[in-house]
Amino acid sequence: MALVVQKYGGSSVADTESVKRVAHRIVGTQRAGDDVVVVVSAMGDTTDELVDMAGEITDSPPQREMDILLTAGERISMSLLAMAIHELGASAMSFTGQQAGLITDDVYGHAKILAVAPERIKAALRDGHIAIIAGFQGVHVATNDVTTLGRGGSDTTAVALAAGLEADVCEIYTDVDGVFTADPRIAPRARKIGRITYEEMLELAASGAKVVAERAAEYARRYHVPLHVRSSFSCEEGTWILGSYDEGDAPVEAPIISGVAHDNSQAKITVVGVPDVPGMAARIFEVVADAGVNLDMIVQNVSADASGLTDISFTLPADQGDTAMSAIYAVQGEIGYGRRLYNDQIGKLSLVGAGMKTSPGVSARFFGALRDAGINIEMISTSEIRISVVTRQDQLATGVEAIHTAFGLDAKQIEAVVYAGTGR
Repeated sequence: MALVVQKYGGSSVADTESVKRVAHRIVGTQRAGDDVVVVVSAMGDTTDELVDMAGEITDSPPQREMDILLTAGERISMSLLAMAIHELGASAMSFTGQQAGLITDDVYGHAKILAVAPERIKAALRDGHIAIIAGFQGVHVATNDVTTLGRGGSDTTAVALAAGLEADVCEIYTDVDGVFTADPRIAPRARKIGRITYEEMLELAASGAKVVAERAAEYARRYHVPLHVRSSFSCEEGTWILGSYDEGDAPVEAPIISGVAHDNSQAKITVVGVPDVPGMAARIFEVVADAGVNLDMIVQNVSADASGLTDISFTLPADQGDTAMSAIYAVQGEIGYGRRLYNDQIGKLSLVGAGMKTSPGVSARFFGALRDAGINIEMISTSEIRISVVTRQDQLATGVEAIHTAFGLDAKQIEAVVYAGTGR
């Protein structure tokens, strides 16, 4: 008997018929002899609809109240799924994040999990129940306020529970058949990856791949939770996300390139005319950090000798752009920079692969493919297993296909099916 944690995204439980279909899969897993814990997202576009309703009331809703509102979607899903399981002759109990023992900090909207105390889940399993947990939410232990975990929160919930329960596997069910070498909606000949390391998945997720949330991949790596990404619409094997490739684990060596990721949800800020003296860059990033803004790529130009000034550019989530611009404006007098430039028409394109660091010529081929596709590069960032560039947003899809083809990732025939149209 194994302990299996399964997570179902919003597209997998988009309507009551989908909920019934998912219930059959869950009950089948239990009847095969396994204990089952299920984490479920809100149905379809429920979260977006709740956000829209709040926007019709106020332009600046209190974040505490937004967290209370948004957790309603997952509570609906978990209750309906438990009812569907009961209809199939099995027993299920649903739990909110608070009841499941997910303890967080008090950062509303983007809370981090501090501890997992799943005693009620363990008790339910001992009594033969299937445990259904509302994803995306937890509770602050001091205030007892409900909190939400931000983007990809249900993935993070599932991995955290799998770690806390010492589960044998955490299955992430989406509307695609696994992790692919690129987004199949942009690169139709993307190939499914059979196995990928935590590090590679982390880089892909951080670069825009949405099939597994970045925080979930990081949590899985930290606590050695095996992840199995599968589709809830098919019985395909999917993709395993595990530790590093062990000797003898791959046919010869790990693949040089794992995939191509893209992100069109970022913006770029350039602070022009910053005095090139010690501490000025630090001060800019301090005020941005104090505003709760997450930065990605950073570039500082060489100082002009005559003026002693430099320009600093960085990328960030577009939905945090106004916050960052306001924070920087507040210290213009202190820093003495010239002006701020904002551009939300950019995209990030990344090539990821564990074998890149020992394979000469990867960079040359990467930049050569972009040149041949007529794509101009605005920023460059690299790690041992990733090359990322910023380009114009309207060139992003062309760049993805160009890089995917240049590195021989195209499948001979169409492999990817996006069953529900979202890729999540």
